[in-house]
Amino acid sequence: MTQPQNAQAVYEPEEVNAQEIEHFMETEIAQAYAYQTLEHGQILEGTIVSISPSEMLVDVGSKTEGIVPGRELEQLDPEYLSSLHEGDSILVYVVRPEDRYGNIVLSIARAQQERDWREAERLFQTQESLEAKVIGCNRGGLIVEMGQVRGFAPGSQLVTQQEEKPSEAKGASRWSHLVGKQLLFKIVELDRSRNRLILSERLAMRERRRQEKERLLSELRKGDIRKGVVTSLTDFGAFVDLGGADGLIHLSELSWGQVQHPSEVLKVGQEVEVYVLKVEPERRRIGLSLRQLQPEPWSVVHENYAVGQLVEGTITKLTDFGAFARVGPGIEGLIHISELSDHRITHPREVVKRGDVLTMRIIRIEPHRRRMALSLRQVPEDQYVEFDWREEGVPGEEEEAEIEPAAEEEEAEVEPAAEEEEAELVAAEAEDESAAEEAELEPLEVTESL
Repeated sequence: MTQPQNAQAVYEPEEVNAQEIEHFMETEIAQAYAYQTLEHGQILEGTIVSISPSEMLVDVGSKTEGIVPGRELEQLDPEYLSSLHEGDSILVYVVRPEDRYGNIVLSIARAQQERDWREAERLFQTQESLEAKVIGCNRGGLIVEMGQVRGFAPGSQLVTQQEEKPSEAKGASRWSHLVGKQLLFKIVELDRSRNRLILSERLAMRERRRQEKERLLSELRKGDIRKGVVTSLTDFGAFVDLGGADGLIHLSELSWGQVQHPSEVLKVGQEVEVYVLKVEPERRRIGLSLRQLQPEPWSVVHENYAVGQLVEGTITKLTDFGAFARVGPGIEGLIHISELSDHRITHPREVVKRGDVLTMRIIRIEPHRRRMALSLRQVPEDQYVEFDWREEGVPGEEEEAEIEPAAEEEEAEVEPAAEEEEAELVAAEAEDESAAEEAELEPLEVTESL
């Protein structure tokens, strides 16, 4: 039996409706899944749809737009809020995925805070340093701003100098001068559950100095001239900060003259120019010098001293054949035993002692051998009277003209006696120099080393 021709037309509308409904449901489900499923604590990047005094609407890719309440807008920095416009991208924090009215509640401040906490956790894990602003202080240390997170730097972890000496400072006043400044810190403790972030400037500066020292050790070369600041003085020298790394000026490199303690030449905080004497990257040491930037005393000795000149000197050492005397920085001379006194002596201690400050006359200068011969016996010698007057600038030109003939006559009278005395002196010097050579020239070697 055949079916009626219109039977297919009767059932066709039902089949079409079922297909449409199935397609519609699939489309709805696909669209529903296309929207983000939000969770509390998420940080999303959204687009500002509208701004009003009561709220801000932000498109976060969900089926509805999120709302930043007006009370939070009031707490934001006015300058920052005025910089926001419709269409701008902004980070937001999901406070509630859906409130009782079906709205998504968002927060801008908490998004910034969450972002800053995550950055702090990253810095804590990597032990990197950060630069942050000091926004307050109390008697224990500094309050530091790190975006929307607040950290604390205890006084024991600070290296920046206090406003006053610790014994004189009172309460927070010793740190007040640091408020508003940018300082370098390292995170030493982090606990989000207790809202605790502890910072250390000391560790950050130590790390920076280590890096600076590595850089300087690779850059510095012997012979470089650098500026630095004296940081400390010790019995064996002075330490100078070259901009992140300390170098040592040994006591012997402070001056060409004798220095008992660095405080005689330098003081802490003084800015100085230094000569790089040596660089030892393996031992992480930098040797510096002050005296290398000063003229070597024996190279300019004739600019300051002349034969026949009276000088003031200090006895520094006694030997069997004479006494050494320091007449200037880096310049020492020998007073031979025959030049200590008019009468015969067996040892210099009979006439002088170490530390005596005496007037003596220069009788010979040998710059190439770094030697100077001095005399106590010839200090009052008549043959040097005219030289002494000229040195002191006592007579004028007219007086010199009047004195000169008389001096010539007196010199003519004294000359025979002077010649005999000089002959005796030459013989005595020859004998004593021979004795000194037998003694392996110990005093002269000491002079050269000085």
